[in-house]
This record gives sequence, C-alpha cells and structure tokens, in this order.
Amino acid sequence: MVTIDDTDRKILKHLQRDASLSLEALGEAVNLSRNGCWRRVRAMEESGVIRKRVTLLDPDKLDLGLIVFIQIRTRSHDADWLTKFARATREMPEILGAYRMTGDLDYLIRARVRDVKDYDDLYQRLISRVDMSDVSASFVMEELKETTELPL
Repeated sequence: MVTIDDTDRKILKHLQRDASLSLEALGEAVNLSRNGCWRRVRAMEESGVIRKRVTLLDPDKLDLGLIVFIQIRTRSHDADWLTKFARATREMPEILGAYRMTGDLDYLIRARVRDVKDYDDLYQRLISRVDMSDVSASFVMEELKETTELPL
C-alpha cells in the first residue's frame, strides 16, 4: 500500500483532468514549486500510483459511436480457458475492458465499435478463438456518464 497525502491527492485530481499540465501550472494549482511537484509526480509514477498518461479521444469523431456490453457464460472455468480468453480480449483493440464477474454472469466485456456490423465482426472473431456456452450483447442507447477520473 502506497501512502499519499492531501497534496498528492490534489496533484492527482489535476492530472486526471489534464495530464498535459506543465509542472509550473500544476505546482501553481497545488501551491508547490515546480521541483517539489516534479518529485511528487515522479515518486507516484515509480510507486505505480500513476500507471501512465494518456490522451482521451472522442469516439464519435472517430466513427466509434457504439458502446457494447457483451455478457458471457462459459462451461469451462479452468486456467487454460481463462488464459486463452484473456489473451483474446487483450489482442482485440475494440475491447476496452474485460471483467470476471460474480453472480449469473461469468464475464463482462465493454467494447467500442462503429455499428452493429462491426460488433458482429468482433463477435465472430471472439467466438472463433474461445469456446463459450452463451454470449449476449447489450447496445448503449445513451451514455449518461463516462469518466476515467477516480474519486479522490
């Protein structure tokens, strides 16, 4: 467990909103010198609190407007199946998240595609790589909230 203080939390809040902030602007926002800010950011990167910095893209402007949640049930729960499934999901760029679930569902996938035809292509590639007993999909009609910001 890594210990972070209130100043670290402020830095993280600002970086979550805009990772392109200069060290000067970030330091000013959290009342630290440029070097003090740099040391804290570097320490959080080295400890793994900050995993990476990314650029968020507008999926609609890139013709990837359809969000799909894919629900999966499987007959197999062995390590080989899971390794195969994890590899397949990591290698398909349309798949943004894959989760092992509790309850009736075994796995849940979140994907971004152009349209239903694009989803069908993803579905066909997925079932050709991994044996599943039941696959169903739900298409998002309206996105009410989407964020990458963690609650600090």
